[in-house]
Order: sequence, then structure tokens, then C-alpha cells
Amino acid sequence: MNAGRGYQVELDLIEDRITTLTRLGDLTGDLVTAVSRLAERQPMLGTAPPAVELASRLRAAAGESGLAGEVIAAQREVVAFRQLLSDAKAAYTEVDDDTGSAVRAAGERSDGAAR
Repeated sequence: MNAGRGYQVELDLIEDRITTLTRLGDLTGDLVTAVSRLAERQPMLGTAPPAVELASRLRAAAGESGLAGEVIAAQREVVAFRQLLSDAKAAYTEVDDDTGSAVRAAGERSDGAAR
């Protein structure tokens, strides 16, 4: 907060966060791909009943309801938060532009009235 002048939004800092979240979203997408491939593969633990059961449980844990589901949900959250920041930046920019235009227009009117 600026002394007596209200809040100031640093749009460059918001853009930095958006860039970081975009990169995080991309990395999370890569992780989703890797986890999905893991879920599709049957671990090679042998053919003994305990090994088959363990392989089945590992595959299920990596599947859509397990690790893959968690990573996909995390990716959705990152993308949603990035979009929220982008929308907030756009709204602040629009308000700032509108306010600047209004101040300039008021200045032009007062210049014309002062002549």
C-alpha cells in the first residue's frame, strides 16, 4: 500500500507468476504422460500369485484413480490458477487504462475551460 494513495498492483510481478505457472503446468503435463504410461504397463515381477497380485496393485495405484488421477487433478488446479491470474491481470489493466483515459479526458476538459 502506498502512503495514503491506496494499493498499487505490479502487473509485471503478476506476469512473472503467470509465466511460472505456465511452466509448472507444462511440467505437470509431462508428469501426467509419464504416470499414464506407468499405469498402462504391467510390472514384471514374475508369475507367482503374490507377484501377480503386487503387480496388479501397483498398476491400480498408478491408474486414473491413483497417482495419475492425483497428478491430473493437480494439473487442472495449476491451469485454473494460472487462468485466474491472467484474468485478474487483464481486469487490472482494463481498469488502469480506463482510469488513465478518464483522467486525461478530465484534464483536457479543464484545459479547455481554463482558456
